Parts: sequence; structure tokens; C-alpha cells
Amino acid sequence: MLARRCAAVPLPSLRAGCGSQRLQFSSTAASRADFTHVVVGGGVVGLAVARQLALRPSTSTLLVERNAAVGTETSSRNSEVIHAGIYYGAASLKMRLCVRGRRLLYDLCDRHAVGHRRTGKWIVAQTDAQRGALERIHALCRDEIGVETRWVGREEMERDGEGVRARTGALDSPTTGIVDVHGLMVCLQGLFEDAGGVVALNSPVTGVRPLGSSPPGSAGWEVDVRDASTGESSTITADTLVNAAGLGAVDVHNMIVPEPRRRRLFLAKGNYFSYAASHPRVSRLIYPAPEPGAGGLGTHLTLDLGGRVRFGPDVEWVESPDDLAVNAARLPQAIAEIKKYLPGVDASCLTPDYAGVRPKLSDKRSVGTGDGFNDFIIRREDGYEGWVNLLGIESPGLTSSLAIAEEVDQLMHGSGGTHSTH
Repeated sequence: MLARRCAAVPLPSLRAGCGSQRLQFSSTAASRADFTHVVVGGGVVGLAVARQLALRPSTSTLLVERNAAVGTETSSRNSEVIHAGIYYGAASLKMRLCVRGRRLLYDLCDRHAVGHRRTGKWIVAQTDAQRGALERIHALCRDEIGVETRWVGREEMERDGEGVRARTGALDSPTTGIVDVHGLMVCLQGLFEDAGGVVALNSPVTGVRPLGSSPPGSAGWEVDVRDASTGESSTITADTLVNAAGLGAVDVHNMIVPEPRRRRLFLAKGNYFSYAASHPRVSRLIYPAPEPGAGGLGTHLTLDLGGRVRFGPDVEWVESPDDLAVNAARLPQAIAEIKKYLPGVDASCLTPDYAGVRPKLSDKRSVGTGDGFNDFIIRREDGYEGWVNLLGIESPGLTSSLAIAEEVDQLMHGSGGTHSTH
């Protein structure tokens, strides 16, 4: 009998009915598995995926999170922006899931009273090259992906610009917004648990083994977890495995695959700076036009639901995901970037606020040469059964989270997936 103690989760009480619906996966371990699905990683994406899978009848889902609470890593240290999906190629997974996810996210927030606001966003250009980038974005949105954008006229800019500078033009993205990420994750966790799901906190994964050999995983999966509070280890069995571990996803991936298929994760820290002055007071998000090789979308102006202004993130390449102290030495560089589009900013009222780390699948050199675009990796891993692998889930992962959940459900179970909006 497997040890089944995981952060005080009463696993034996869930044994009845586990694995009773096999769908597209076959497993000789179906009657013995502790859970139908195990999802590793309790950020916003893992929560959305776990909730989606838990909606399937006659199944059981366990969400394993290494920290003492869900969503304490990348999910709680970002801009809280609901993106429109305009920065990615028409054929990319990022574009498709961001556009779908935005619609799902607004709908969920409306139905479950999660704090959010459609603020809109201006993307501003200061040079002819930046103007050209905006023209390409506008053409992509109009001709290929069906996302609303419009040019901001000179008169409108002078009347409603609130001190924002756009020397060569500004593009409005009216469907961009902001969301209370903490409230969203509380909502998703509640919906997951209401659907019968179980959350195991303080449970870092220390090992993952596919069962069966034709192919590996055809007889299910074993997941080793350690109770962070006691140091005790347990092994949980599942019919299927979802790796949604964010900053830890490459580590989980490397526990399973042979050495030639192992990957390396690169870490880009983003520093955020808060703004204490009442002027200039801007009521929408402001983004600089995208620059090739920047590794991000630039030091932009964002708002929280209370109207507080903050600027960030920049891109600082770091070696540890625990490097979360704001690098105050980067403030002068941030001020220089901010003044390009908000010349009236009072630099004395900018102070270090918080930082987050983004999981990158390319290093600084690749990004700097313009070759660093990495699409989301969301796939049934080749050569394995019952494993859906998520790697490089950075921006727009928050916006895409509910659509990613649909994608995982589709990969696992085909067209019979239960839509999370129902």
C-alpha cells in the first residue's frame, strides 16, 4: 500500500471512484490510482487547469503546490493586466490562447464578482521605427486575428492624453484591462474545491515516474512529494499528470525525460516601481511600442483597481527564482524610459515596489539578437502516455489561463472537454 499522506490532505477518503472514467487514456492501474489527475503547480494556470479537469464527472483531481499558499510565485508578482493578444504572431499559441482567454476571463470575473476593469491601453511611439511597429500590430489585428485596435488622433491625444507623449502616434487597445489576481486565484481555488478537487500545500515534488513501458505512463504515474513542514515523504499515484509548475516546470520535466531531452530555464526578473504623486494622473495603461530583442514589453504604466500607478517591469537576467528584492539601482534607467512617454513624471515620487521572475526558454543572448521568441509549450509529451507538459508559461499566461485549461483538457480528453464557462 502506498503512503498517501500529503500536507494533511485526507487522501484515503478520496479513494472511492478514483480513476473510474478512462476516456482516451488507457491504464492498467486505473482501479489502484489515488487520483485521476495530478496537477503540479498551484499558480493561476495550475488552478485553472485543475478546476477544468475537476469538472469532469466521476474523476478526482489533486493540485500539488510546493508553497504554503497558492499563487505565491509568478502569479502574484506581475502587472495584473488582461492582455488583448496583439503582440504575438497569428499562428502562435500565445495569440490564440490570449484572445480566447481574455474573453473567458472577463466572463468569469463578471459572473463571480472578481474585481476587474476594462481600462484600455495606449501603445505609444516616439520614433518612425516604433510607428512602423504599431502599424504592423494594427494590420495584424485588423486583417488576421480580429482584435479591436484604433489610432488615437492628434486632437484626442491633446484633449485626453493626460500628459502622455506619443511623438509619432498612439494605438488604442480598448479591450485591455486589469484584474485582481489574488481575488481571481481565490475564486478558482474555491471553484476547484467545490467541484471536488483537493489542494495539497507545502508539498514540493521530489520525483516523478511513469508506470508501464509501452509507452511510459500507460499504467499511470507515481509522484513523490515531501511535506515541507515535517520533511516526511509520500508517493501518490495518478492516471494522468499535468506539469504546470511555472518556475519549477523545467525541473519537473527533467525528472521524467532522459538526459538528451532535458532543458534549461532562464530567469528574467522584472522590477516594479510605485508612484506616489497625484500628477500626472493617468487613467489607462500606457505601453511603449515594442522593441525587438527587449525580452519584454517595456517599462509600462499600469494601474491597480484602486487607481494606484506603478511602472514596470524591466528585464534583469538573474540566476535564482528567489532573487525577488527590487533592484533599486535600476531606478534611474526606469526613469529614463518612463520620461520618454510621460515627461511630467516626478522622479522623486518613484520608489521600489516589488519584483517578479518570469520563466524564459531562451537566454539573454538569444533574446537580444531578436531570435528569442518562444511560444507556449503545451503538449502531450512525445513518447509518454497521460502527461501534458506546460513549459515557458510567462506573459500572457495570466490572461490565457482559462484557455490554457481548455487546451489541456482537449489534449487529454478530446472534444468531450467540459468548458470552464459553463
